[in-house]
Amino acid sequence: MLWEALGSAMLGLFLSLAALHRFAHRLPDHRLVLATGPAGALFGAFVAHTALGSGHVLPVLVGAVLIGAALLSLLLKPATRRLRRSTSATA
Repeated sequence: MLWEALGSAMLGLFLSLAALHRFAHRLPDHRLVLATGPAGALFGAFVAHTALGSGHVLPVLVGAVLIGAALLSLLLKPATRRLRRSTSATA
């Protein structure tokens, strides 16, 4: 279980670094992102380990990455696009 925790924390850190590299303009402060990735991955590993039991290292790490990515996606701000109002919508 120790290796699952360390592996999931490392995967969460790599996931948050990749998110910062790709979506830096749409994410809040980098310290929050770097803390959310490993925390989400550790929570995901805990949930997957609880559901699957011991001896399933790869599925636990996949669950850690999925939940870590889901938590990081909640930090994303919407893309900035200008929405034009049509003239028929104001009439």
